[in-house]
Amino acid sequence: MAIQRGIKIIAENRKAFHDYFIDEKYEAGVVLAGTEVKSLRAGKVNLKDSYVQCKEGEMWLIGVHISPYDHGNRFNLDPMRTRKLLMHKREIIKLYSTVKQDGLTLVPTKCYFRDGKVKFEVGLARGKKNFDKRDSQAEKTAKRDIDRAMKNQKKYS
Repeated sequence: MAIQRGIKIIAENRKAFHDYFIDEKYEAGVVLAGTEVKSLRAGKVNLKDSYVQCKEGEMWLIGVHISPYDHGNRFNLDPMRTRKLLMHKREIIKLYSTVKQDGLTLVPTKCYFRDGKVKFEVGLARGKKNFDKRDSQAEKTAKRDIDRAMKNQKKYS
């Protein structure tokens, strides 16, 4: 089977963009079992309420739910198990020190296939307060109204 080139998005964590300001984004590989990859190909993953933790110089993905493969049997693993992320050592050290110093959080924002391999996009995030969430919602609404008005303007001119 030939390796497909390009990016195919499996899932996005929209809740992360609602709850956090994402400052920087990093790409990381992940250690998975065969049936988990088959479930990901079917799009059965949930990134909601998940986060990344640094332990003993390694990055661990916690709270990601990958549903068991339908046609799998005893090889299906626990859907909520912690999974190891694969990143360069210098990136891990940089992220670990930033998280410790500034009190930021590492949140998975996207899961996708890149050249046939599963990748996770990890964002360095600062928490939003309730008034920040209301402001971003108001900005989105205003932008949508402006775009709609511009579209109608073009239609009738």
